[in-house]
Amino acid sequence: MKWSETGVKTLREVPADTALPSHALLVRGGFIKKLSSGLFTYGPFMVRAIQKFENIVREELNKKNCVEILMPMVQPKEIWEQSERWELYSDLLQKMKNRSGQEFCLGPTHEEAISDYVKNNIKSYRDLPFCLYQIQSKFRDEIRPRFGLMRAREFIMKDAYSFDLDEEKAKKSYEKMRSIYQAIFSRLGVPFRVVKADSGEIGGDQSEEFHILADHGEDELLLTDSFAANKEVCPVFSSPEASTVKSTDELEEVHTPDIKTIEQLSRFLKVPESSLAKILFLSCCFPSGEIKNIAVLLRGSDELNLYKLKKCLKLEKEPVFLTDVEIKKMSGANPGSCGPVGLSIPVYMDRELKTLSSLITGANKDDYHVKNVVPERDFKVQSVGDFRYAKEGDMGLDDQSLRSCRGIEVGHVFYLGDKYSKKMDVFYLDQKGKKQTVKMGCYGIGITRTVQAVVEQSHNKDGIIWPVAIAPFSVHICLLDPNDKKTVEWANNLYQSLQEKKVDVFLDDRDEKPGVKFKDADLLGFPLRVNVGARDGKAGLMELIERRTGKREKLSFDKVLNRVLEVINMSF
Repeated sequence: MKWSETGVKTLREVPADTALPSHALLVRGGFIKKLSSGLFTYGPFMVRAIQKFENIVREELNKKNCVEILMPMVQPKEIWEQSERWELYSDLLQKMKNRSGQEFCLGPTHEEAISDYVKNNIKSYRDLPFCLYQIQSKFRDEIRPRFGLMRAREFIMKDAYSFDLDEEKAKKSYEKMRSIYQAIFSRLGVPFRVVKADSGEIGGDQSEEFHILADHGEDELLLTDSFAANKEVCPVFSSPEASTVKSTDELEEVHTPDIKTIEQLSRFLKVPESSLAKILFLSCCFPSGEIKNIAVLLRGSDELNLYKLKKCLKLEKEPVFLTDVEIKKMSGANPGSCGPVGLSIPVYMDRELKTLSSLITGANKDDYHVKNVVPERDFKVQSVGDFRYAKEGDMGLDDQSLRSCRGIEVGHVFYLGDKYSKKMDVFYLDQKGKKQTVKMGCYGIGITRTVQAVVEQSHNKDGIIWPVAIAPFSVHICLLDPNDKKTVEWANNLYQSLQEKKVDVFLDDRDEKPGVKFKDADLLGFPLRVNVGARDGKAGLMELIERRTGKREKLSFDKVLNRVLEVINMSF
């Protein structure tokens, strides 16, 4: 491809509406252009990077006998009602009606559609197992689309679905897909980790995320050399020793005027936040459908993890915090002065509090706290558990300290079981003619999100540094003297020779100054640059520059081609 044929213009200034380096670089390099909030047009360079990544995904899936299909992006309301997600997923669904009044949505995911597709094709145990996948656009009506392709409304995704006879075989399919993902992301040539994760709205009881590591990643990861988890789900592995000494002192009220926060209380009482107890009030919808208010007690220095609480209580939906008015009605005091003593609702306690001989809590009386509070003596504990967020410095499963880093989620694997197949009537007849529910798994990779994540992980102050695997072009030829016939001839000869060798080559043939071309070459970030100019040309030389290392070497015309091929092959 020649620059004069692309219509691409680069930008010198960082666009005002870009917050991440990768977003800014992709806009400045003409890779993407915003059409509307969360909607982007992909330029010719971006299309090539996307296609290269899609090819990697297809190659690895096809190796393991996964079969590609393509489902509609527009989906009818009926199948979403059947799975009971029409209302549950409502905030993200872009809903519409056709001229006949039938309701549809743009597909944010395809569990319902794939279930509808396969259910009439599965009759007996002989029809299983198999795995289907597609690469297609999705649409999620994000409330706040941001960071370019990281959280766009429309995006390209690979989603795959496995179908098995039973849980044991389905778990094997899950592990097979997990290994495929390992192979896919290993080919990108950028650091990534597999982490334990929450299943979210997709559901199921086992899931892992694949994260490309990057300083500006959306998610905080906690990891050791052999363990990794999203902070949202990371367990606290250490089992704190319960205090063998419990206070025998009577409750003591302390006047704490205008104290609203744990930080203020810590300063006022001159005790660390970890020695204080804070209480949070939530409304929970239990599996029976009953809605109850509960209280959760934890150290003042810790943060409540709603995922853990939801899992412990087996809730269908995430608990909701009560309002200040509701808290006042429940406890008799405003937030900041509340505690567990005298409450009529269930109190759940984080296990870290067992290490304290007594607690300092709110007195359920405005501007007062109470000392010497002893669980079970002064209030009933409904349950003790791991309800807090793990944090850097906690011990991991392998007795190493957890360390924190940032990651960008680019892939997710789920074991679904019969969550969808039961509701969507996906059954088979076993060897005894008995009806059984098909066990499913689903597996997603954000194609466009991954491409930007690679840029976020691999760039410097001058621009993108593409890995060869998904670089739009492997070689960038800078024609430095476009008005010199001999130089044009040398550049075109190299361009044609590389094309004959099946090398993806880009020729900057614009009538621009060398300095402009050098800046644009760094901005675009293709792995190798070859400078072809009249001055070096007269000596029979061209300059070869590696984008990642900055290494430069001048080579004779007859050696440039072989050296380019050598460097590209070394990069895979």
